[in-house]
Amino acid sequence: MKARVFVTFKPTVLDPQGQTVCSALNGLGFPGVSSVRQGKYFEISLDDAVTREQALKDLETIAHDVLANPVIEEYRVELLS
Repeated sequence: MKARVFVTFKPTVLDPQGQTVCSALNGLGFPGVSSVRQGKYFEISLDDAVTREQALKDLETIAHDVLANPVIEEYRVELLS
């Protein structure tokens, strides 16, 4: 089983890298881009013996305690078949 974890800044947190990318895209001729938020992506492989329920529980713990800083970041976990 595979999972994806996406970690991004909370909407209230300033994202200077996203602002820089947005400015660069505007300068490259893409004036329709009004904002960019950057983040992190993790792909995690799980043992086939792990149940879907246990995988979700473990991944929520991993994302909250290890991969994201819950003070300034939010995360989303996706289980793939």
